[in-house]
Amino acid sequence: MHNKTLGNLLFAFPFMLATALAANSCASVAADNVKPPLMQQGIQFGDLNRGSIMVWSRSNRDARMMVEYALNDQFTDSKIIRGPYALSVSDHTAKQELTGLPLGKDVYVRVWFEDLTNARTKSAAVSGHFHTIGAHDNIRFVWGGDTAGQGWGINKAFGGMKIYEAMRRAEPQFFIHSGDNIYADGVIEATKAAENGLIWTNIVTPEVSKVAETQAEFRGRYKYNLLDANVRAFNAEVPQIWQWDDHEVVNNWSDSKDLSADPRYTVKDVPLLVARAATAFKEYSAQRPHSADEPDRVYRKISYGPLLDVFVLDMRSYRGPNTANLQTVESAKTAFLGKEQVAWLQDGLKNSKAVWKVIAADMPIGLNIGDGTVNNIPDGTPRWEAVANGNNGTAKGRELEIAGLLSNIKKDNVKNIVWLTADVH
Repeated sequence: MHNKTLGNLLFAFPFMLATALAANSCASVAADNVKPPLMQQGIQFGDLNRGSIMVWSRSNRDARMMVEYALNDQFTDSKIIRGPYALSVSDHTAKQELTGLPLGKDVYVRVWFEDLTNARTKSAAVSGHFHTIGAHDNIRFVWGGDTAGQGWGINKAFGGMKIYEAMRRAEPQFFIHSGDNIYADGVIEATKAAENGLIWTNIVTPEVSKVAETQAEFRGRYKYNLLDANVRAFNAEVPQIWQWDDHEVVNNWSDSKDLSADPRYTVKDVPLLVARAATAFKEYSAQRPHSADEPDRVYRKISYGPLLDVFVLDMRSYRGPNTANLQTVESAKTAFLGKEQVAWLQDGLKNSKAVWKVIAADMPIGLNIGDGTVNNIPDGTPRWEAVANGNNGTAKGRELEIAGLLSNIKKDNVKNIVWLTADVH
């Protein structure tokens, strides 16, 4: 029995060895044929803070993000970070934080993706750079909003989104995007009538040819903007602070939004659209994630040393329904920022040691912004989308919350506050 078993083993071994060698040979051939990942959307920097920044990019398939950075463009003494996996669950987006950066320095970055096959092929690297703001640096930044709105998309004949190139040439240290990063509810068609009889021609993709409803369509809106070379060049040099407003989801959305009569939408559930929109926003923004107690939180403070604190607001997530806005007592229906965000802002402004306090608001606080009429009755009582209610008397409705905030700012003697917004609705 023993000799027979040994004989069988000796006979089997050459067969198994040949099989293994053949398998390895096939694997080698397969590895040689694996194409590297692609980085079609470039890189983006976000939420530059004192000594830290977020780096964002996207692969075209399952891969791992790799980030190299140095204080010179030759990348001597560089550091390499094995970043997160970019998988289909996040539409192959990934972001990595760089920490411990020296202040007042130019930082050079290279990003590439390593695929998750046995071949471990690597994408071509995409490079960028930014400047960390030092204690004695002058600060220069730009702000704006409303990208590709009202059907005005990427026109190659015009030169694409040239405003981004104009901003890049100004060499700002960062950019505040005041919201409406996309127009999920706006269709982009191949042509659009412009002034003086001219015709505007757009690049069109399937995701922008209808209103966004599916997760893929919301994601496709962000990928559309990244088709533009001006945007990608800007993203690779200017760190951004993103906030969101209504068009990331649907026009003028609040708890009162009703899509039942809108034939463009087969999905009528606004909370479901908000969930899909928020998911895409987080995936494509280089925003630093908030802590686990509120992972979807957008409002935050970003400090730039003794000169500047930026308070980034969220005027969407905590508001009550759009109404006639004439209530005389504060309640859930009059909420705009919400109690917690208001308290956070008041405390932050009071305790800020910075010379300037910039409040980045995604909506204006003083303009009368309408949203049709109550119950959609022709010539009925106006319904209001923002804070102001068109009534010249004492504060009412959402004005009560903002009036309280402004009163506390005055009481606390907070100086040098500047409010910024872009969209006037």
